[in-house]
Amino acid sequence: MLYRSLADLNIYDSPRLDRLATQMAKGRYLQAIASEANFLKIQLLEDGYEGLLDLDDLAKLEPSNFQNYIANFPPDLSAEEIGDRLPAVINFIQTAMATPNEYLWGGTVAPNYDCSGLMQAAFAASGVWIPRDAYQQEAFGDRLALEEVQVGDLIFFGSPIKATHVGIYIGNGEYIHSSGKEHGHNGIAVSAIAGQDRVSQWYASQLRGVARITRCNRLAMSLPC
Repeated sequence: MLYRSLADLNIYDSPRLDRLATQMAKGRYLQAIASEANFLKIQLLEDGYEGLLDLDDLAKLEPSNFQNYIANFPPDLSAEEIGDRLPAVINFIQTAMATPNEYLWGGTVAPNYDCSGLMQAAFAASGVWIPRDAYQQEAFGDRLALEEVQVGDLIFFGSPIKATHVGIYIGNGEYIHSSGKEHGHNGIAVSAIAGQDRVSQWYASQLRGVARITRCNRLAMSLPC
Protein backbone atom coordinates (compact mmCIF):
# COMPACT_ATOMS: atom_id res chain seq x y z
CA MET A 1 0.00 0.00 0.00
CA LEU A 2 1.25 3.46 -0.90
CA TYR A 3 0.75 6.52 1.33
CA ARG A 4 1.47 10.24 1.29
CA SER A 5 2.35 12.00 4.54
CA LEU A 6 0.13 14.78 5.86
CA ALA A 7 2.67 15.84 8.49
CA ASP A 8 6.34 15.50 9.38
CA LEU A 9 6.88 12.02 10.81
CA ASN A 10 9.60 10.15 12.66
CA ILE A 11 10.93 6.90 11.20
CA TYR A 12 12.67 4.56 13.63
CA ASP A 13 15.23 1.76 13.37
CA SER A 14 14.24 -0.06 16.59
CA PRO A 15 11.03 -2.04 17.25
CA ARG A 16 10.80 -0.18 20.56
CA LEU A 17 10.44 3.04 18.53
CA ASP A 18 13.01 4.73 20.73
CA ARG A 19 15.79 5.31 18.20
CA LEU A 20 15.37 7.70 15.28
CA ALA A 21 16.56 6.50 11.87
CA THR A 22 15.32 9.38 9.73
CA GLN A 23 12.31 11.62 9.30
CA MET A 24 9.60 11.87 6.67
CA ALA A 25 8.72 15.42 5.66
CA LYS A 26 5.12 16.34 4.93
CA GLY A 27 4.26 15.47 1.34
CA ARG A 28 6.67 12.56 0.99
CA TYR A 29 5.55 9.09 -0.06
CA LEU A 30 6.08 5.70 1.53
CA GLN A 31 5.06 2.17 0.83
CA ALA A 32 4.08 -0.30 3.55
CA ILE A 33 6.16 -3.47 3.62
CA ALA A 34 4.88 -5.31 6.71
CA SER A 35 2.77 -4.62 9.80
CA GLU A 36 3.68 -5.64 13.34
CA ALA A 37 2.04 -5.14 16.73
CA ASN A 38 3.07 -1.51 17.20
CA PHE A 39 4.80 -0.46 14.01
CA LEU A 40 4.64 -0.56 10.25
CA LYS A 41 7.77 -1.47 8.32
CA ILE A 42 8.03 1.05 5.49
CA GLN A 43 10.17 2.25 2.62
CA LEU A 44 10.43 5.93 1.71
CA LEU A 45 10.00 6.12 -2.04
CA GLU A 46 12.14 9.14 -2.86
CA ASP A 47 15.35 7.53 -1.65
CA GLY A 48 14.49 3.90 -0.86
CA TYR A 49 15.24 4.39 2.84
CA GLU A 50 13.65 1.77 5.11
CA GLY A 51 12.50 2.06 8.70
CA LEU A 52 9.67 1.62 11.18
CA LEU A 53 6.63 3.88 11.55
CA ASP A 54 4.63 4.08 14.76
CA LEU A 55 1.14 2.71 14.04
CA ASP A 56 -0.29 5.72 15.87
CA ASP A 57 1.01 7.84 13.00
CA LEU A 58 -1.10 6.08 10.39
CA ALA A 59 -3.72 8.78 10.94
CA LYS A 60 -1.19 11.26 9.53
CA LEU A 61 -1.02 9.42 6.20
CA GLU A 62 -3.40 9.40 3.26
CA PRO A 63 -3.70 6.50 0.80
CA SER A 64 -2.15 7.21 -2.58
CA ASN A 65 -0.89 5.36 -5.63
CA PHE A 66 2.25 5.10 -7.70
CA GLN A 67 0.76 7.24 -10.48
CA ASN A 68 0.26 10.18 -8.10
CA TYR A 69 3.78 9.71 -6.77
CA ILE A 70 5.27 9.78 -10.28
CA ALA A 71 3.16 12.82 -11.20
CA ASN A 72 4.47 14.75 -8.16
CA PHE A 73 8.09 13.61 -8.35
CA PRO A 74 10.47 16.45 -9.30
CA PRO A 75 11.63 16.38 -12.93
CA ASP A 76 15.03 15.11 -13.91
CA LEU A 77 17.62 17.88 -14.21
CA SER A 78 20.86 18.35 -16.08
CA ALA A 79 24.13 19.10 -14.32
CA GLU A 80 23.83 22.71 -15.50
CA GLU A 81 20.29 23.01 -14.14
CA ILE A 82 21.39 21.61 -10.80
CA GLY A 83 24.27 24.07 -10.75
CA ASP A 84 21.81 26.93 -11.24
CA ARG A 85 19.92 25.78 -8.13
CA LEU A 86 22.93 25.62 -5.82
CA PRO A 87 22.51 29.22 -4.56
CA ALA A 88 18.98 28.26 -3.43
CA VAL A 89 20.38 25.12 -1.74
CA ILE A 90 22.91 27.19 0.18
CA ASN A 91 20.29 29.82 1.03
CA PHE A 92 18.09 27.06 2.52
CA ILE A 93 20.97 25.96 4.75
CA GLN A 94 21.88 29.50 5.77
CA THR A 95 18.26 30.17 6.69
CA ALA A 96 18.19 26.95 8.71
CA MET A 97 21.40 28.01 10.44
CA ALA A 98 19.84 31.38 11.39
CA THR A 99 16.96 29.56 13.12
CA PRO A 100 17.63 28.21 16.64
CA ASN A 101 18.54 24.56 16.17
CA GLU A 102 20.54 21.68 17.55
CA TYR A 103 21.96 18.50 16.10
CA LEU A 104 19.50 15.62 15.85
CA TRP A 105 20.63 12.16 14.74
CA GLY A 106 18.23 11.18 11.95
CA GLY A 107 16.86 14.71 11.60
CA THR A 108 15.72 15.79 8.14
CA VAL A 109 13.05 18.39 8.97
CA ALA A 110 13.33 21.82 10.56
CA PRO A 111 14.63 22.97 12.87
CA ASN A 112 16.94 20.12 13.90
CA TYR A 113 19.00 18.14 11.40
CA ASP A 114 21.85 15.71 11.22
CA CYS A 115 24.59 16.36 8.67
CA SER A 116 23.31 14.40 5.70
CA GLY A 117 19.66 15.06 6.55
CA LEU A 118 20.35 18.79 6.20
CA MET A 119 21.95 18.25 2.79
CA GLN A 120 19.11 16.07 1.55
CA ALA A 121 16.46 18.51 2.77
CA ALA A 122 18.23 21.51 1.22
CA PHE A 123 18.60 19.87 -2.19
CA ALA A 124 15.04 18.52 -2.06
CA ALA A 125 13.70 22.01 -1.37
CA SER A 126 15.22 23.01 -4.71
CA GLY A 127 13.77 20.00 -6.54
CA VAL A 128 16.95 17.89 -6.49
CA TRP A 129 16.73 14.48 -4.80
CA ILE A 130 19.91 12.98 -3.40
CA PRO A 131 20.39 9.89 -1.20
CA ARG A 132 19.91 10.04 2.56
CA ASP A 133 23.22 9.18 4.27
CA ALA A 134 26.65 10.77 3.95
CA TYR A 135 28.34 7.67 2.50
CA GLN A 136 25.50 7.32 -0.04
CA GLN A 137 25.76 10.98 -1.01
CA GLU A 138 29.51 10.64 -1.50
CA ALA A 139 29.06 7.63 -3.78
CA PHE A 140 26.24 9.38 -5.66
CA GLY A 141 28.20 12.53 -6.47
CA ASP A 142 31.09 13.02 -8.88
CA ARG A 143 34.27 12.63 -6.83
CA LEU A 144 36.78 15.48 -7.07
CA ALA A 145 40.13 16.42 -5.61
CA LEU A 146 40.03 19.00 -2.83
CA GLU A 147 41.74 21.61 -5.02
CA GLU A 148 38.83 21.32 -7.48
CA VAL A 149 36.19 22.27 -4.92
CA GLN A 150 33.60 24.87 -5.94
CA VAL A 151 30.76 26.58 -4.11
CA GLY A 152 27.92 24.09 -3.69
CA ASP A 153 30.09 20.96 -3.68
CA LEU A 154 29.73 18.53 -0.79
CA ILE A 155 32.73 17.90 1.46
CA PHE A 156 33.00 14.53 3.17
CA PHE A 157 34.66 13.36 6.36
CA GLY A 158 35.07 10.04 8.10
CA SER A 159 37.45 7.09 8.14
CA PRO A 160 39.44 5.75 5.18
CA ILE A 161 36.68 3.16 4.84
CA LYS A 162 33.51 5.23 4.96
CA ALA A 163 32.14 8.78 4.94
CA THR A 164 30.33 9.57 8.17
CA HIS A 165 29.92 13.36 7.92
CA VAL A 166 29.14 15.92 5.21
CA GLY A 167 29.03 19.67 4.75
CA ILE A 168 28.52 22.02 1.80
CA TYR A 169 31.27 24.32 0.54
CA ILE A 170 30.45 28.04 0.55
CA GLY A 171 33.77 29.50 -0.62
CA ASN A 172 36.81 31.05 1.07
CA GLY A 173 37.82 27.68 2.47
CA GLU A 174 34.60 27.37 4.50
CA TYR A 175 31.69 24.95 4.66
CA ILE A 176 28.36 24.74 6.50
CA HIS A 177 27.40 21.57 8.33
CA SER A 178 25.25 20.26 11.16
CA SER A 179 27.55 18.65 13.70
CA GLY A 180 27.05 16.94 17.03
CA LYS A 181 27.71 17.87 20.62
CA GLU A 182 30.93 16.06 21.48
CA HIS A 183 33.19 17.27 18.68
CA GLY A 184 30.96 19.73 16.81
CA HIS A 185 28.79 22.83 17.19
CA ASN A 186 25.64 20.94 18.29
CA GLY A 187 23.79 22.30 15.30
CA ILE A 188 24.31 24.13 12.02
CA ALA A 189 27.40 26.32 11.78
CA VAL A 190 30.29 27.32 9.55
CA SER A 191 33.68 25.64 9.81
CA ALA A 192 36.90 26.10 7.85
CA ILE A 193 38.80 23.38 6.01
CA ALA A 194 42.04 24.71 7.45
CA GLY A 195 40.55 26.38 10.53
CA GLN A 196 42.31 26.49 13.88
CA ASP A 197 39.25 26.11 16.10
CA ARG A 198 38.62 22.73 17.71
CA VAL A 199 35.67 21.77 15.46
CA SER A 200 37.46 22.61 12.22
CA GLN A 201 40.56 20.74 13.34
CA TRP A 202 38.54 17.68 14.38
CA TYR A 203 36.95 17.37 10.96
CA ALA A 204 40.13 18.31 9.08
CA SER A 205 41.72 15.20 10.59
CA GLN A 206 38.97 13.11 8.95
CA LEU A 207 38.73 14.85 5.58
CA ARG A 208 38.00 12.38 2.76
CA GLY A 209 37.31 14.58 -0.26
CA VAL A 210 34.74 16.36 -2.36
CA ALA A 211 31.80 15.30 -4.52
CA ARG A 212 29.68 17.39 -6.89
CA ILE A 213 25.98 16.72 -7.38
CA THR A 214 25.35 16.58 -11.12
CA ARG A 215 22.22 14.43 -11.34
CA CYS A 216 19.00 13.63 -9.51
CA ASN A 217 18.43 10.42 -7.63
CA ARG A 218 15.95 8.41 -9.72
CA LEU A 219 16.27 5.21 -7.68
CA ALA A 220 12.74 5.24 -6.34
CA MET A 221 11.10 5.88 -9.71
CA SER A 222 11.17 2.14 -10.35
CA LEU A 223 10.37 0.84 -6.87
CA PRO A 224 7.48 -1.63 -6.95
CA CYS A 225 4.35 -0.71 -5.02
